[in-house]
Amino acid sequence: MNASSISTVPVPETGSPSRTRRATRARPGSDTASSTRKSLRERDKSGYVFVAPFAIAAGLFLLWPTIYGLWMSFTDQALTGTASHFVGFSNYVEALGDPQVWATLWHTVVFTLLSVVPLVVVSLVMALLVHTGLPGQWVWRMSFFAPFLLTSAVVASLSTWLFQPEIGLFDVALAKLHLGPVGWLSDENVAMYSIVLVTVWWTVGFNFLLFLAALQGIPHTLYEAATIDGAGAWRRLFSITLPQLRNIAAVIVLLQIIGSLKVFDQIYLLTGGGPNGSTRPILEYIYDTGFTNYRLGYASAISYVFFALILVFALVRLVPTRKES
Repeated sequence: MNASSISTVPVPETGSPSRTRRATRARPGSDTASSTRKSLRERDKSGYVFVAPFAIAAGLFLLWPTIYGLWMSFTDQALTGTASHFVGFSNYVEALGDPQVWATLWHTVVFTLLSVVPLVVVSLVMALLVHTGLPGQWVWRMSFFAPFLLTSAVVASLSTWLFQPEIGLFDVALAKLHLGPVGWLSDENVAMYSIVLVTVWWTVGFNFLLFLAALQGIPHTLYEAATIDGAGAWRRLFSITLPQLRNIAAVIVLLQIIGSLKVFDQIYLLTGGGPNGSTRPILEYIYDTGFTNYRLGYASAISYVFFALILVFALVRLVPTRKES
């Protein structure tokens, strides 16, 4: 082999056509990636535009009042418009030593204990009855859920007529049974039970819908397999249905406890906290303190003490639920 034959071998250079073609092929992919990133950025910006109104509304009507109320709890601000002063933790110390705070908190706890159990059990029974296939299901569903759509003022008006002494429906029914009249809203020993009865009738429809949705989500194959194994209706209920409803039942119990602790409307409209303050919840005491006695700072402090108690309870209740999940 001589030198002339070696010099004729083609050696591709850095700027050869093959590399140029490969580079040319790579450019469309890079352009597509950059255009994709650009479109994603534009879509993110459009998302902020849609979220902005809700974020602004939440900030104005939820976040800012929460922050301002917390600040107000450290002042002696009054509804009369006089100049307020920073008082530190004085309002909180007074709230913890106020016997009315603990008395009204106890009334709230009693209402919660009396209302949560029937609201959960009755709604579960209603959902089971509808789910098993009662004739005219749409009528049952509407009748069970319809009271939940009523406002508190309408419910209070209806209940007041039902509980009217001597001429109300309940006292008339008792008279037909040769029983004496009952002070449904005027007797200290009966008034709280009357409010619980109204609350159960009014709000049980929401829990009913939650249980019914959970029942419809249970796979039918479980029931078919149990039937093949010879399990009866009660066995399927306690071995399949109720265990499958455990998670939704825990959620309903938690929501119901928190909702019952915040009771105000029906008690305020039915009894005004009476008779003799026997049904007065803590939220009504907060309302009276702020808007009747004009002590907004002290009312705010009571509110945050109550909020802290609810928050602690919710966290304690959620921890075992998450561990089980």
